[in-house]
Amino acid sequence: MIAAWKRLDGIGKTTVQAVAVVVFMFGMGWAAVPLYDLFCRVTGYGGTTNTASEARGVILDQTMRVRFDASVARDFPWSFRPEERTSEIRLGEVGLAFYVAHNPTDEPIAGTASYNVSPYDAGRYFTKIDCFCFELQVLQPGETVLMPVTYFVDPDILNNRDARDTHTITLSYTFHPTDIPADYVAPGAEMTN
Repeated sequence: MIAAWKRLDGIGKTTVQAVAVVVFMFGMGWAAVPLYDLFCRVTGYGGTTNTASEARGVILDQTMRVRFDASVARDFPWSFRPEERTSEIRLGEVGLAFYVAHNPTDEPIAGTASYNVSPYDAGRYFTKIDCFCFELQVLQPGETVLMPVTYFVDPDILNNRDARDTHTITLSYTFHPTDIPADYVAPGAEMTN
């Protein structure tokens, strides 16, 4: 390998180095999204929330106001809104909120929801137990659905000097278009062999 490298002229070495840089950059571009997602989930950076199978069981008397926000990507035809704009919840208590989505078109449309929490320092303490955002959503023509999110605010928020003075947390969702998978079967549709 070293002998082959020594035989290359200046243009050949430059070409090999340029190709190596392109391959490296492509690899880094491919790995950037999952690595950034992992970083955000671990640190709560960018308002990324945590997930859990259940609340810890510690419920404090101190309350937190949770504000719900909803939007859709440009040219996405659904209407999407929170059923209630705000909720007051005790730290550690499990809350349940609903979002309303409607497909006004005459064809099935799939969407996935991206989300974040603000202020960002509160992201690591806002924990989802179950959420419509964990799965692909497909709405049939004219269909309106209630989409639940079960959550709690971890009492450990009081131990973080940057987050403990937070009185309102905003949970925001944005729906984006997604292709309907070829193997998708609408709920209630009979499967045929």
